[in-house]
Amino acid sequence: MAFWDNKKVLVTGGAGFLGSFVVSQLRERGVEKENIYVPRSRDVDLRKWENCVDVVRDQDVVIHLAANVGGIGYNRKYPGSLFYDNAIMGIQLIEAARLEGVEKCVILGTVCAYPKFTPVPFHEEDLWNGYPEETNAPYGLAKKMLLVQSQAYRQQYNFNSIYLLPVNLYGPGDKFDPEDSHVIPATIIKFLTAVRNGDRVVEAWGTGRASREFLYVEDAARAIVMATEKYDGAEPINIGAGQEISIKELYSIVAEITGFTGEIRWDTSKPDGQPRRCLATSRAREAFGFEARTGFRDGLKKTIDWYRDHVFGR
Repeated sequence: MAFWDNKKVLVTGGAGFLGSFVVSQLRERGVEKENIYVPRSRDVDLRKWENCVDVVRDQDVVIHLAANVGGIGYNRKYPGSLFYDNAIMGIQLIEAARLEGVEKCVILGTVCAYPKFTPVPFHEEDLWNGYPEETNAPYGLAKKMLLVQSQAYRQQYNFNSIYLLPVNLYGPGDKFDPEDSHVIPATIIKFLTAVRNGDRVVEAWGTGRASREFLYVEDAARAIVMATEKYDGAEPINIGAGQEISIKELYSIVAEITGFTGEIRWDTSKPDGQPRRCLATSRAREAFGFEARTGFRDGLKKTIDWYRDHVFGR
């Protein structure tokens, strides 16, 4: 707790899905509300250099969560925007933080940075052993360059910038939009809509054989705050639950929780994305004591209940 005494903390993306939970974790640790700065994207465009300079002014800690991000369909439609927006925001923010003399910079990467055929579970040492899955490579590589920058700045300027690699996140407050949601919110929308409309078939992309690992958003926020407090190393660190589930299993669980009893029809003309994703999590446990607490089925039920109560039912 002493780490946060009188600290001024910038949280980019702090009003978003993950960011709102990070801000809550900071408040629980005693950071005063007035010492947490959350610029809103509608007011502050971090693709502009002068805005990056403004937001880091007088800050002690920068936690960079802001990103342009979406699911497979969104990545296929906007690869150029995803590369440019994520690269330019991060590069400029880190440079502005260095020039301002910020004490610590926490950069959030992505599991999409890993090579397409990384052995499971993904170890941090495997990060450079191949090209990312093509669908989300522009996004993954843009975020990966921020690791290069963080390490280069540590080497040349002794700048304390750490880099975290979270797996796919889910939970209450996620982005529920059929056009650009990640797999869990998109799946929840499909099944609840089918139940409401009395549909007997739900269409699903790919074969269902691809696997993913999912981390409950509250666990992810706790990991980020713990790493900010306790980790000062140059090497990237995975943030995950360490459990793998196939997309077919995910659909079955969501169907069960939502009460859908019809047919799930797989469209194999659509891509699966990366074949498998599951992170090795020992480095996070050893470096700052993080382990996920929320079981997948419990977290999924909380997410479905939140969406049904706050969005879908209105």
